[in-house]
Amino acid sequence: MTFHASHAMPDEDSALVQFWNGTLAPKFERYRHVLVDGLANHSAQILPNLPIKPGDKILDVGCGFGDTALALANRVGPGDVLGVDCCDAFLAHAWRDAERSWTGNVRFAREDAELGLGEGIYDFVFARFGTMFFANPVRGLSNMRKALKPGGRVAHIVWRNRENNPWLTAPAQVVRQFLPAPGPDAATCGPGPFSMADQVATEHQMEAAGFTDIRFERIDAKVLVGRTVEEAIAFQLAIGPAGETFREAGDLAEEKRSEIEAALADLFAKGETTAEGIWMDSSSWLISAAAPNIS
Repeated sequence: MTFHASHAMPDEDSALVQFWNGTLAPKFERYRHVLVDGLANHSAQILPNLPIKPGDKILDVGCGFGDTALALANRVGPGDVLGVDCCDAFLAHAWRDAERSWTGNVRFAREDAELGLGEGIYDFVFARFGTMFFANPVRGLSNMRKALKPGGRVAHIVWRNRENNPWLTAPAQVVRQFLPAPGPDAATCGPGPFSMADQVATEHQMEAAGFTDIRFERIDAKVLVGRTVEEAIAFQLAIGPAGETFREAGDLAEEKRSEIEAALADLFAKGETTAEGIWMDSSSWLISAAAPNIS
């Protein structure tokens, strides 16, 4: 396999896609081990039970570093998996891992799900913590539904409410004690990690996108926030709601850095610590649904 990620020129990308590639990708690469090790605790609970079988054709939307696409490919061989993401750096890592593992039935491509994913191609569409960032969720979800064969199924994982995700909200609350909330013109990764937390609103979005048999299942898991207190602090100030607040505050954030880091150190000192690092509680929805059959 060779990395051949076709992609649009930067001036053709949406502002959101440009922000992911230019601002967020280096931060996500730096903390790849934290993100993958933590998020995998959610997908690991459901991947073995997904209704997929050998020979199926699967699409992984927002595949990130490709770990879920590789896991799916191992399930469906001789079927195949296409992992798509808008971020070039993520796809480069995904291709390299596929090559290292000799996984021949997986491919990766640079695609924006809100612009289209093909029609009537896949038996199953999967996404882990990607759909919450759709600028137009109904459009993105509709394109996922269109990509399915009639009667095909989708499963996507999104964060539940803020109260059950202290790994993101508690550090943000600490940072907001020192810095103002980002303004309406702040550069953003999209609607945000909790944009699909409300079950009723998200079910309406799924219905508007054309899905049927919509189901919600709660998943609770510990997530890694850093191997050390110092890494947990750096991770939070780079990524997520706390990171957005810190980034947008500019010079004021740097002036307050020592106070903020001390307060975050107190927070993480209370976390659950193992040989792997510091863990905090998190909670997600597994949302599954079907594309209508054509009579």
